[in-house]
Amino acid sequence: MVLCDKCGLRRARVFQAHNGLRLCEECFLEDVRARVWGEVERWRMVEPGDVVLMALSGGKDSYVLLESLALKFKSSRLLGLSIVEGIPGYNRVEDVRALVETAKGYGVDVFVVSVKEFAGVSVSEMVSEAKRRGLVETACTFCGLSRRRVMDYYAKVFGATKLATAHNLDDEVQTLIVNIMRGDTVGVLKLHPNSGAPEGGVRRIKPLRKIYEWETATYAMIRGFNIQVTECPFINENPTLRAGVRSILYEIEKLKPGSLLKALQHLDEVLGGEASKLKGAKIGVCSRCGAPTSSTRTLCKLCELLEAIGIGEPNYVKFRAGREFKLLSSN
Repeated sequence: MVLCDKCGLRRARVFQAHNGLRLCEECFLEDVRARVWGEVERWRMVEPGDVVLMALSGGKDSYVLLESLALKFKSSRLLGLSIVEGIPGYNRVEDVRALVETAKGYGVDVFVVSVKEFAGVSVSEMVSEAKRRGLVETACTFCGLSRRRVMDYYAKVFGATKLATAHNLDDEVQTLIVNIMRGDTVGVLKLHPNSGAPEGGVRRIKPLRKIYEWETATYAMIRGFNIQVTECPFINENPTLRAGVRSILYEIEKLKPGSLLKALQHLDEVLGGEASKLKGAKIGVCSRCGAPTSSTRTLCKLCELLEAIGIGEPNYVKFRAGREFKLLSSN
């Protein structure tokens, strides 16, 4: 029987190829939490007085984010937000309920909101209308833009000072490579924890940015979390550049374990100074909804896309005008 390299007492169950350690389940869980907390402390992701809104999908990553922060900080400083995209067969009521109940066990409230209520149209309806009109935008574009806008909106509604997402190491390195391939220098700099938030914005933090995806999956399995396992039906439509990059990176990681981690560590080391210049940067404002956007744009990308599918006044524009918005609460 092979014993754990850390405690030397229990049977090793998990092998971390990136550092060669063989760990028992207890030490593996402690290792992941310690690395998450270390990243939070290193970059001052959560500071005294902060209220953190956690974006929780119900997947493996979000459960690890929830537990890691809930074991570190008082529940009074944490809130959860779960977004229902409106994708048939993907958004399951039982998955949301399981997430809400798990969070309650830590004393954390999770608020559940829908893209359709927020924008006036669901992600599936956006995609269907885009196809009908011959637009080439992918489902991921509509979904990603909608989710980010919902998160930003509720961060301000709840008075959150930080917005935590559950992006893992694989996500971050994929985005790094995609941005490099597209020549998006600002996108690369925004991946650095020093980049902060633009003027008037809420700083986004990614506590899991140094945790491999397989580690979050293993963590969730060991803990027995009732994670959402259904894949989005749009995942195989119009394969994205990210999908290709993901496959290549996985092959590189197999050949040379630790490559993804080293790539992100290198980013941290060399771009910190440049990234910090983005803090408080002045940006443009969407003339329709008032959301932050590129200084070269009149409309933000979401308003632009919704207009292209015939939605000239999304619900979130009405919210800006001060009309009542019903908040769906898990309480």
